[in-house]
Amino acid sequence: MSLAQPDLAVLRKAQRGDERAFSIIVRSYETPVFNYVLRLVSDRALAEDLTQEVFLRVYQGLPNFSLRSRFTTWMFQVTKNRVLDELRASERRPRAVVAIEDAPSLEVLDTPLESMEEMDAVWCAITDMPVELRMALLLRDVVGLSYTEIADALEITLATVKWRIYKAREEVQAGLAREGITIDSVRQTRVERS
Repeated sequence: MSLAQPDLAVLRKAQRGDERAFSIIVRSYETPVFNYVLRLVSDRALAEDLTQEVFLRVYQGLPNFSLRSRFTTWMFQVTKNRVLDELRASERRPRAVVAIEDAPSLEVLDTPLESMEEMDAVWCAITDMPVELRMALLLRDVVGLSYTEIADALEITLATVKWRIYKAREEVQAGLAREGITIDSVRQTRVERS
């Protein structure tokens, strides 16, 4: 499930400023980048803005991109840096308080209620953990990067990546347990439905 690297010819054209080649790159990676950013900032409009800014920075930095490293690793480094800048800035800004009842609900069609509740509990547990754990977990389990790619993207050691993913999964499990959901009960529910 790892992200494929862009075609080398397309990447080289984009590095030389070919807008059509760059649009191919954007179309290939905008969804994984957006989903990653959305899970980090929990705000759709902000995630859309940040995704656009990430691709603007990628476009600007592409001429200096070294083909010796993986494009996706570099792209997620750019993404990580932009998201961290935003999270730091948002800590300094006053926050508008929205009651949970006023928040828009997520709608999933044809999904059993128990499954939706379980997914909500998983995402709540992920949202509650520190950003460095979320970043590593999302890059692995949502984006599909390898441990080595995550280490490069987050600019940390491989051992730190492994620890953060382990710790993040542990925190998700603990968050689910607080909601009365165990991993075994989730698996059992899926087996019963099969």
